[in-house]
Amino acid sequence: MFKGASLWAGLISGAMAQLKDTHAMTSGNLNKKEYAIQTSKNVTGSVGLMTGIEYGAMLGSSILPGPGTFLGAFIGSMVGNWIGNYAGHHAGHIVFNNQLVINNRLTVEERPRLT
Repeated sequence: MFKGASLWAGLISGAMAQLKDTHAMTSGNLNKKEYAIQTSKNVTGSVGLMTGIEYGAMLGSSILPGPGTFLGAFIGSMVGNWIGNYAGHHAGHIVFNNQLVINNRLTVEERPRLT
């Protein structure tokens, strides 16, 4: 399924978004929790982009072979990326704002001693 142009588009898009967020975190504009949320958004956005390109191209080809393939891939990439970013952002908020996850990330020094 994910091969060729759709794979490369997703990888490049995800890598560039992740690089931007990594730079924002190292410069102090993002904290670690926001960075984790953005990372989940970047991964799902890339997968959505790849899926949108492939299924959009298939739908466009079935309607109008040739130009429909290109138009379907273009529209599908935008819709797939938007849905992937939306889902990843909300999933990241659910996971990384969960109190159980926050409590389990305490360092060894912060955990109470059992003696």
